Amino acid sequence: MKKIELLAPAGDLNKLKTAIEYGADAVYLGGESFGLRKASKNFSFEDIREGVLYAHERGKKVHVTLNIIPHNKDIVGVEDYVKKLYEIGIDALIVADPGMFLKVRQACPEIDIHISTQASVTNSSTVKFWSELGAKRVVLARELSLDEIKGVIEDTHNEIEIETFAHGAMCMSYSGRCLLSNYMTGRDANMGDCAQPCRYKYYLVEEKRPGEYFPIEEHKEGTFIMNSKDLCMIDHVGELIESGISSLKIEGRVKSEYYLATVIRSYRMSIDAYYEDRENYKVNPYWLEEIKKVSHRDFTTGFYFGQANEDSQVYKTNSYIRGYDFVGLVLDYDEDTKLARVEQRNRIFKGDEVEIFGPATEHFNQKLQYMTDDKDVEIDVANHAQQIFKTKIDTKVKPGYILRRKSDNI
Repeated sequence: MKKIELLAPAGDLNKLKTAIEYGADAVYLGGESFGLRKASKNFSFEDIREGVLYAHERGKKVHVTLNIIPHNKDIVGVEDYVKKLYEIGIDALIVADPGMFLKVRQACPEIDIHISTQASVTNSSTVKFWSELGAKRVVLARELSLDEIKGVIEDTHNEIEIETFAHGAMCMSYSGRCLLSNYMTGRDANMGDCAQPCRYKYYLVEEKRPGEYFPIEEHKEGTFIMNSKDLCMIDHVGELIESGISSLKIEGRVKSEYYLATVIRSYRMSIDAYYEDRENYKVNPYWLEEIKKVSHRDFTTGFYFGQANEDSQVYKTNSYIRGYDFVGLVLDYDEDTKLARVEQRNRIFKGDEVEIFGPATEHFNQKLQYMTDDKDVEIDVANHAQQIFKTKIDTKVKPGYILRRKSDNI
């Protein structure tokens, strides 16, 4: 059995490196054109080149999104753009539109093309259609059940790779093909500029009684009838692997490094545990407990086990659940003095109890009883953005390890 790929988002170069260090087999990112995430920083050609080099040196892959739904004016220049990406050495392009597929194939016949979830592929015939055109992979629509996914894989005889989403925010519209943002704000969701109006608070107004607002559900703060819970399949990784899926995708190019490290780490642990001992594989509750330590909404399994129902929605708030704060990133560690050099990410005090973790390791607790600034002057608090400080950590850590602390909101 070919090992399933863990595919993670990369909103910028630092996030790309974090994703790879914490266990992603491949990353997907957007360049400065033709992609669907204007809110992320996105990559210049120079950044893509550096990211590809970093990934390939570690045996990992880089996929680049060209998944807008373009008008004529939006597709100008795509041929030169694709040729440049191919010269850099990217591993695949992700497209949603048949016209974009055609342009890419004409410009660079050798490059692998993946069909985006934005193409709304829901059946075996459409998968075969893309396969016959030369697509390497199809990212299925999120509206398919696990049984339907298995059926697609059986029907296509593994002639084309199948990728599905395993974790992250869910769109209320069919495979993300939404016009609500355009209507409400003038921002085009299908061009990467979604304002997420599905997360807004809504009231009902009767046309002859302007100014009188009635909650659609009986709640003083309104209703969130289009506000989906986040997808989380960490407790079902074994079933996803056994279905024959080629790649599990994590959503979130605008998420933080801390989010990526935590979520990728749990899925990496789960996937590795499955392949290490398939017969005795068991879900470890620790994996989900860790995921819950990043900012998140309540979780759902989406459509995997049937139609999403009322339990898949959040009705009370559009806010995230946030139990822990990312407070520091380890830069260096001296095994002799046990001093770690740390970059501050949120205010941290001497005496604080923190949890520390790295790639594929369980976390441990440490009380920060000693802190200095970068000039070895003792301090009681690191409260400047990205301030460099030193602290004693009894257990060996490495660059890239993360310090987190229970949030004051708990």
